[in-house]
Amino acid sequence: MALLLPVVLALLVCLTSALYYLGAFRRRRPGEPPLDKGPLPWLGHVLDFRRDTAKFLQKMQKKHGDIFTVQLGGHYFTFLMDPLSFGSVVKEARSKLDFTEFAKQLVEKVFGYRSMEEDHKLLQLSSNKHLMGDGLVLMTQAMTANLQKLMLHGLGSDEGPGAWTRDGLFRFSYNIVFRAGFLALFGTTSAESAGSPDKGHERDRLESDELFVEFRKYDQLFPRLAYGVLPPRQKMEAERLKRLFWKVLSVEKVQQKENASGWVTDQRQEREDRGMAQSMLDRYMFLLLWASQGNTGPSSFWLLLYLMKHPEAMKAVKEEVDSVLKETGQQVYPGGPPIDLTRDMLLRTPVLDSAVEETLRLTAAPVLTRAVIQDMRLKMADGREFDIREGDRVALFPYTAVQMDPRIHPEPHTFKYDRFLTAEGTRKTEFYKDGKKLKFYNMPWGAGVSMCPGRFFATNELKQFVFFMLTYFDFELVNPDEEIPAIDVTRWGFGSMQPTRDVQFRYRLRF
Repeated sequence: MALLLPVVLALLVCLTSALYYLGAFRRRRPGEPPLDKGPLPWLGHVLDFRRDTAKFLQKMQKKHGDIFTVQLGGHYFTFLMDPLSFGSVVKEARSKLDFTEFAKQLVEKVFGYRSMEEDHKLLQLSSNKHLMGDGLVLMTQAMTANLQKLMLHGLGSDEGPGAWTRDGLFRFSYNIVFRAGFLALFGTTSAESAGSPDKGHERDRLESDELFVEFRKYDQLFPRLAYGVLPPRQKMEAERLKRLFWKVLSVEKVQQKENASGWVTDQRQEREDRGMAQSMLDRYMFLLLWASQGNTGPSSFWLLLYLMKHPEAMKAVKEEVDSVLKETGQQVYPGGPPIDLTRDMLLRTPVLDSAVEETLRLTAAPVLTRAVIQDMRLKMADGREFDIREGDRVALFPYTAVQMDPRIHPEPHTFKYDRFLTAEGTRKTEFYKDGKKLKFYNMPWGAGVSMCPGRFFATNELKQFVFFMLTYFDFELVNPDEEIPAIDVTRWGFGSMQPTRDVQFRYRLRF
């Protein structure tokens, strides 16, 4: 019996340690937010959270109020649901909250990329240089050329004048915007290597279309891959796709292209200079592709669909597009030159800007997460203060807390193309909740240090796509009475949402 005592004690220690690790002994301390550990040890609420994030958080908010801590897969997340208090999180992010550690873990899991020191800083600097301000002029030119090259190819020839082409709107929009963005960022085939300019263009069209097919396969696996819950067969497929993209986007391949963007080449050079292995650089190129093109295609689908379902919005945007073209002395006619759609022209479209922002309000739903790097006190707008523990995570879900709050945006489920326009036709930036002005009234791009550095380029992509659709094509839904499809709730938290089904439409050249 004496010999068994050490074994029993060891087992008790192991069991106690396991229970502690699983969160069984965590208790709410005085001054902390309400704690809800969930029904399962360690897992907590993760199953409900993954099943429908928005629904779960609405349920927790109704139960606990505007701040609460929940257990999700071994981690404790404090969700702040009061937009008037969001400024506290953004402010504390500078000293006691960290975005990069959480991001590092995610990109390694999803893209196989191990971040280096100052990775986020390098990305921010390069994006500021090439995807904003004067750098955006060149990117707009590249996107303009590639969009027209893809959208106008093969139309008005074999089919005859006035012939309709039918397609799925989601597939068409995502395909065109993804491919044009890919070519604008990663470069095009040189005429010398292809044999002629026409052969180079044809190779770009074929290869980018093939790449889109593979990208969509990966995109559909992405949420479960991020959560680490892919079954074995799909996990093998994800690994196959990763290797494919590492090869296609390798440094060697990209260096053979013409017109690769400074955004891509500068970031590659910066990491090479810091000694990053080429195999890891290839993985980083895949990360850049997904970060830049994983959301704009779905957003372009929603924007075009909302315009098609709201004739008054379509009319207003179309009149604005025609006016901008007229002001620049451009028009579309058979055999005429392509439209030169510049960054300056895109700065003169407040109606389209509002329609884009309204679309993102309805369909963009990121979860903004920060790791707590030291014990902190979070101050609420109403004066309450809550203690948050080191090692926990603080998270915001603006979709339910801001974007769909009827006290901020009346009739939040309704598309109102002019919601972000003033009576004078300029951009509206003043929104209120309970009589108090909001700093954060729409957050599709995040906030603070994690705000999407490519948001201006992405917005331009959406606007250019719709601009060209309205300029070059007649288009309509095959079934004008078809309802707008529901959002795929399995994708909450990863940016722009996707529909549960496609919508058939048809289009034809206007000339």
